Amino acid sequence: MSELTAAPTSVSESPQEWLRPAIVEAIGPFTLVFAGAGAIIATGGSNLVAIALAHGLAIGLMVAAAGHISGGVYNPALTVGLVLARRLSLPKGAVYIVAQLIGAVVAALLLKYLFPAGPREAVHLGTPLITGFFSTTEGLVFEIVMTFFLMFAVFGTAIDPRGPRAIAPLVIGLIITMDIFVGGVATGAAMNPSRAFGPALVDNMWTDHWVYWIGPIVGAAIAALLYEFVLLQPEDTSS
Repeated sequence: MSELTAAPTSVSESPQEWLRPAIVEAIGPFTLVFAGAGAIIATGGSNLVAIALAHGLAIGLMVAAAGHISGGVYNPALTVGLVLARRLSLPKGAVYIVAQLIGAVVAALLLKYLFPAGPREAVHLGTPLITGFFSTTEGLVFEIVMTFFLMFAVFGTAIDPRGPRAIAPLVIGLIITMDIFVGGVATGAAMNPSRAFGPALVDNMWTDHWVYWIGPIVGAAIAALLYEFVLLQPEDTSS
């Protein structure tokens, strides 16, 4: 996660240096959608434990595998938070977001190809949706709070030099798993606009889709700004 431990120095950045990180930032959401939405399709959305573990393992393992190349962000909302906290430059953040969305869409297309129509249509290709027991406002709050936890974990373990960086992938994966245990029944616990966007685009399911952008971005922004400008010690901001 060394890409994110210091504020970006845009003078040294060039488009050529962004290619490898961009590839990695596409692979992460590809893995998340393939494993996470795939688990929803495979279980008919009925096995919350399997679904939570599939999502958490997908991101935790991909952070461990390639976080040293791009920072292992894999999430447009976290990308926005990191840009606001000056951990990523705006141009590089934009490249990351495009790559993340592309990776998610490709995974959704592959799931549509691999799974029979019946199972995938029963769960709208794993597109996260707000269930009938919860209002749109409640769903929005769920996504804000859950993504706050996720961004807070990223800063606490992967960015703060005082944190336990060696276990950052484990912590980040477990935070996602924890969030799905509590919020999966409400919103699907996306915490990630690309996770919602890929299946929504391929399945053409846009119900309350804005919640899966606004909620995660707000939650990530609050956590990033709080940690960067309040919880980090002054000497840590230049580390």
